[in-house]
Amino acid sequence: MSELSDDDLLTWSALATVMEWLPTALDAQLQRDAELTHFEYGALFALSAAEDRTLRMSTLAGYSNSSLSRLSRAVARFETKGWVRRAPDPADGRYTLATLTTCGQQQVDRATPGHVELVNRLVFDSLTQTQTRQLREISRRIMTAIRDAEGWQPSSR
Repeated sequence: MSELSDDDLLTWSALATVMEWLPTALDAQLQRDAELTHFEYGALFALSAAEDRTLRMSTLAGYSNSSLSRLSRAVARFETKGWVRRAPDPADGRYTLATLTTCGQQQVDRATPGHVELVNRLVFDSLTQTQTRQLREISRRIMTAIRDAEGWQPSSR
């Protein structure tokens, strides 16, 4: 049986702990402030950042690392709240488009300040600019090792 070196084990245990603790902290804040999970907020945010606030459900599922059935259940909840509407893609009826409504955009706008404050406090406030760039590069390398696909990327500002 091969084992991790002492140094690698220290690094892995720190990363594994972050992967366990961070989602719980993000979910707790978003549930408290906006009655959303981090997964739900991520889906709504991706729609808000998309052209015409619209994405194919399959694209949104890829961004959120979700099955279409899990995403469909979440979007069905969003539809009942008036946050999202679904329609066949006019360019290819085999696909379904999800569009963030004005009400949905307002929900994203309500949830974002608290989420940004928490992300800054938990992640960025304790890092230098150099460490932030290193974290981005490290995260991208790990993402590529996991899956040869692009994750969600913010549009150019």
